[in-house]
Formats: sequence, C-alpha cells, structure tokens
Amino acid sequence: MLSQMRPRGFNAITILQRSLTKTATAYASPFAVNHRRINALDGHSNCRFCSCAKPAAFQLKPNDKIFHQITQIDEEVAKLLALKAKLQDEPERANKNITLKTPKGTRDYGPEAMALRMDILERVKTIFKKHGAETIDTPVFELKEVLTGKYGEDSKLIYDLKDQGGEILALRYDLTVPFARFVGMGNVFNIRRYHIAKVYRRDNPAMTRGRYREFYQCDFDIAGTYDPMLPDAECVKVVAEILTELDIGEFVVKLNHRKLLDGMFEACGVPADKFRTICSSVDKLDKTPWEEVRKEMMDEKGLEGEIADRIGEYVRMNGGAELVDKLAEDEKLKNIKSAVEGIEDMRLLLQYCEIFGLKDKIVFDLSLARGLDYYTGVIYEAVLKAEPLPVENGKKGKDKEEEVSVGSVAGGGRYDNLVGMFNPKRKQVPCVGVSIGVERIFSILEAKSQQKIRTTEIEVYVASAHKGLHLKRMEVLNKLWDAGVKAEHPYKQNPKLLAQLQYCEENQIPFAVVLGDGELSRGVVKLREISTRKEDEVPLESLAEEIRKRLTV
Repeated sequence: MLSQMRPRGFNAITILQRSLTKTATAYASPFAVNHRRINALDGHSNCRFCSCAKPAAFQLKPNDKIFHQITQIDEEVAKLLALKAKLQDEPERANKNITLKTPKGTRDYGPEAMALRMDILERVKTIFKKHGAETIDTPVFELKEVLTGKYGEDSKLIYDLKDQGGEILALRYDLTVPFARFVGMGNVFNIRRYHIAKVYRRDNPAMTRGRYREFYQCDFDIAGTYDPMLPDAECVKVVAEILTELDIGEFVVKLNHRKLLDGMFEACGVPADKFRTICSSVDKLDKTPWEEVRKEMMDEKGLEGEIADRIGEYVRMNGGAELVDKLAEDEKLKNIKSAVEGIEDMRLLLQYCEIFGLKDKIVFDLSLARGLDYYTGVIYEAVLKAEPLPVENGKKGKDKEEEVSVGSVAGGGRYDNLVGMFNPKRKQVPCVGVSIGVERIFSILEAKSQQKIRTTEIEVYVASAHKGLHLKRMEVLNKLWDAGVKAEHPYKQNPKLLAQLQYCEENQIPFAVVLGDGELSRGVVKLREISTRKEDEVPLESLAEEIRKRLTV
C-alpha cells in the first residue's frame, strides 16, 4: 500500500530530474560501448570522457556519427537544465507578481452582509413554500450545447469552460434551462419547484446597482398542463408577495405576451426571420430612448424606417383592461391569429390578477419584450419605481439626495417548448416561472441599512464573576447546549466581568448567565437581561427552562 503512495516532495522538478537522468542514460548507452572499444584499442582511458589527449587515430571528427550524437546529447541536456532552472524560479516570480483582488464582477461578503443576505433568502424561501413549491438542485455547469441557442443575443455572455476530458462545458447562465433539462430528462410531467443558487454571466458589471458576474437567482416555476393563465397569475402573485415582504419600496409588475408581440411585428411588416432580433431591440426600451432603439433597428437590424415607426406606435402603449379592449378592436391585429390569442390571454390574466388583489401593482405594457428566445406566452418584469437615496459624489451622503433605481428586480414568463428539447421523445411540458433578482434587492436593502445587524444567533452568554470558575462555566455551557440553547462563553480562564458584559452589549446577546462562588454554593446563578441590566437569581437545575421561557416573551 505504501509503495503506491506518491513520495513527499514529488513535483515537477522531481519529474524533470528523472527525465533528465533517463534521457542522458538513453543517449549515452551506445557511446559507453564505443568508449570501451576505444579504451581497449588505446590501452588507457584516453577518450572524450577523460582529460587525456587521444591518439590521432581515435580522435572524434566533426563528420563522425558519434560526434553528432554527442552534440545532440549536449543540446538536449542544456535544454532540460534550462527548463529546470525556469521551473525553480517560477513560484518565486509568481508570488512576487500576484495581485490580491476578487475577480471582476464579484465581491466578498463579510458577516454583516451575509446575515442580511441569509435573512432575505429565508424570507423568499418561506413565500415559495407557502405556495407549495419543492426544491431541487442542478450542476453549476452544463454541457455547452444544452445552453446555446436559448438566450438570443445574450448567448455571448455564457462563460465557457476549458475542455476537461472530452466534454465541452459552460457555467449555467440561469436556472430555467437547467430546470427544463431536469424535467425533460426525468420525464417529469408536473412539478411546482423553487431553486435558489448561483449563476454566471460574462456581463459588464455595475456593482453598486447589484449587477454582478456571479450572483444568486431565486426561481419559482410551475410545470404541467393546466387551464390558461391560472399558473401564470400565481407567479405574478408570488413576485408581488416577495417584493412587499422585503419592503424595498414602490414597484410595478409589467405584463405582456409574446404571441401579441409577434402578431404586432407581423402587422407592422417585420419579416418573420427578424422577429427575435427586433424583439431584442424592443427589450432595451426600459434603459434606452426610442430614438436610439429605432436607429438600432434600421442601422444594425436592416429594418425599414416606416416599419420601425409602426412598431413605435404600439410599444408606447400601456394600461390595463382598457388597453386590452383597444387592441381587440385594432383592425391590423384582428386578422392575425397569434395577436388575437395573446389579447385573450391578457384579458384573462388581468382578471385573475385583480382577484388576487394586484390591480394597483400591475400594468399591461407593450414595450416589455424580454429578449430570451425560449419565451412563448405571457412575460412579466417587476420594476422598482425610482426613490430618493442619499448620494453624494457617487456615494452615500447626508446632504445631497439623488433619484436612484436599480430597475428590474424580477422577471419571467411562459416557456412551453423548452422542455421538449431535452426529452428523448420530444414530449412538451408547458412551464411558467419567475426569477427574483435577489442581488439587486440586496444592494438596495444594504444601502438602506442603518442599524447594526446581528451576525450570530447566540441567546445567552455564560460569564464568570471572578477567577477559578472556568471549569464550572464549561459545565453550565454544556448543559445549555444539550438543552438546545444557543450559548457561548469567553475563551479565557479568568476574564474580567466588565469585558464580558460589554461583549454581550456589542453583540446584542439578550441574556448573560453570571457565575459566582456564593450563588453556586446555594445552587443558583444570576440571569442578567442585557438590554435592561436587570438581574434575577435562577436555580441552576431549571436554568435552561427559564431562558427558553424568557426568550418566547
């Protein structure tokens, strides 16, 4: 067993040294024979390998075969020695030149930031579970062919991985395509699932606005064949509940329909093969003025100006049920099947959303496009209304206020044809879902946070009033742990009492148990409420029960 283990210190240098020895031996072996022959003829050790002069008859000449082979040995040995020296210098040079920073578009999160993040994720998860969702997990990387062709012009943002043994892989761009693969491969025909995990995009990051290259997504999806708009309306409800629960400010959920968009493009005269690329241009209207989008359609997408102007008339429309009625009477849309289907779906969706109490939180907006290729029906996007955050010279300040908004914080839609791409029998499973942009929400709540955030859940601190009590302190601490109480104590045998109580105040620990010889001799300890500094004597044997009682008040 031991003989199979790699020796300690077995590295690139060791391998190189062994290679050098083998190479030299292999090259030198034929010359060892010639060496002995020369010695036998000459009667002494005169040869290339000793310092004595050779007799003229046996001196090597430039045109001798042995001379060329020996020269080759010298050259190969010199190359190997140079490589060895380079490898020995490499670690030292690397350590000198290393730049300590996180990769572009990523950041570290300290205890306070992580406490806030975990609180947000738990609250999101609670709402997902309230709607009956179960969770799954998928690999952080997928086969590249699984991801390509699903994201339209955003496919260039996929992170490709180096070939690691015959599979061309890429980091997942979102959680929707891996979910569709999961459903298709597993022959799952109905599931309501949530998934909270990291995704990766080679985007231009904007850290202060919550746009990263590595970030969390919180997805809620419903897969299965159901009556129209019932699952879709519930997804909109989930978005509204989460944004209300997190209290990040006023928001609106924009609604539209891919079939209506396609019918609108057809009515305006857009060639069918340009529907998706024009849709990507329309998708930029939330960040880019219409004039610039129109210019892109004409200059980059080859669309006629007259057609672009017709599109402009539609994409400026928004409203509610009255807009549905207006579009239903539109002569250009009446004869286009996809447009009619989209309008009727929107009528039903708005009705269901009103029943769910969402009338004042939604808007039917024809400028909403969502550029991902896999959407086939209803699409939606939650946007925060701009609100004043204190900003001064690009940073938070006290005197100057500026309108700041991170824009979209959630989005989703219906994708009925995606699962069939991954099913062996090409069986389609209709799906609809939403993704919460939790990083953008976190950036807002982090900027708003004014109070110190607790980073632990410790409920009680076990302190000692004087020297020589650390063993008894550990005994009490162990009993509290066994009773399920979250507790800690100082890692010093004889700490000062004042320092222990200050630690409790700084870390917002609600209670402290103070041990003293006098109290212990009577079988009691002092239980101190940190916020009020009130102390009561509590029997040691009922300490855990008393702490739990006070924590529930």
